[in-house]
Amino acid sequence: MNKTYVSYNNIVSSLGFNSDVVVENIHNEVSGLELIDNKNVLPEPFYSALINSEKLEEAFQKLHPKQEYTRLEKMMITSLSKVISTSNIELNDRVGLIISTTKGNIDALDENNLFQKERAYLSELGKQIKDFFNFKNEPILVSNACVSGVLAIAIAKRYIQQNMYDHVFIVGGDIVTEFILSGFNSFQALSSKPCKPYDKNRTGINIGEVAASTLVTNSDINLTKEAVEIIGESSCNDANHISGPSRTGEGLYRSMNSALTQANLTAQDIDYISAHGTATMFNDEMEAIAFNRLQLQDVPLNSLKGYFGHTLGASGLLETIVGMHSLYNNTLYASKGFETLGVSKPIHVIKKTTSKELKTFLKTASGFGGCNTAILFKKINPN
Repeated sequence: MNKTYVSYNNIVSSLGFNSDVVVENIHNEVSGLELIDNKNVLPEPFYSALINSEKLEEAFQKLHPKQEYTRLEKMMITSLSKVISTSNIELNDRVGLIISTTKGNIDALDENNLFQKERAYLSELGKQIKDFFNFKNEPILVSNACVSGVLAIAIAKRYIQQNMYDHVFIVGGDIVTEFILSGFNSFQALSSKPCKPYDKNRTGINIGEVAASTLVTNSDINLTKEAVEIIGESSCNDANHISGPSRTGEGLYRSMNSALTQANLTAQDIDYISAHGTATMFNDEMEAIAFNRLQLQDVPLNSLKGYFGHTLGASGLLETIVGMHSLYNNTLYASKGFETLGVSKPIHVIKKTTSKELKTFLKTASGFGGCNTAILFKKINPN
């Protein structure tokens, strides 16, 4: 079976507009979360990681757009344009496009929005991205709650191994809107402080926005320095509850176990876990249980939510890219906000950014509706 690699990548976020800058900020434990006091969005102040609108517009205009685009489209196009240009891959019929998002252009439904309400359709978002770059094939939209970003990578790998494509570009993104914030606020899940994944003093999640892009390819030629090979992946839905995770971690356990089996690895072969870590009591506890069921409790892990907040459909893609750089840099990045363990099972949360020889990492994600995805990656370029 053909090998598949994740290579060229780009992040547009509150911590910078390219992956290297973003990772450097994470290395220095700089968070993009800020206190937002906007009563037009929420009655009470909240923490979020928002992309600077002026910087976004400046970067987007350099691409010479010929029409008007939504905020999310600008974010996605700005991120994806760099991946396409630096990879130097011709967009022919052997090249696919996958877009991951949970809400898409949800702000098109707001009052006084400049765009027609039809712009909120995910198919319309796909059309705008496809037409901007002139992709030959129709885009694939992945909208499966908060596993969307990492699931998109798994789907790209499967398309390539089934010989439908040689290369697949992926772009993921979600924006912060009143609709999204009010939804999580109705669950009483929003924190009025910076989030603290796995910490006993956590008070909930922060919602953030980001656009992230990468290339999944079957070619081992001209790969980037931080490129990784996909060596195992699996998804499982535990069908526990529309929003609550399984109390036994069943879906996450099964997806991780299947990915390990596919990769022919054991828990002892994993150097690092890039976990979901939303900083809600039920999610953090579920993950801890699942990791212990697979004897992964001693493997260093982090959540990046303390840097970006929960970026929904882009989170898994964003965190995979940071994980790739973590492997190449042989560096374990601190799980910002964590101080004291707040789950019932032991897990090894990274408190301080440290150097360590790394070869493999496991990316996990879990989301509403009981969906869970796990992917194993292996370093290609030793350094």
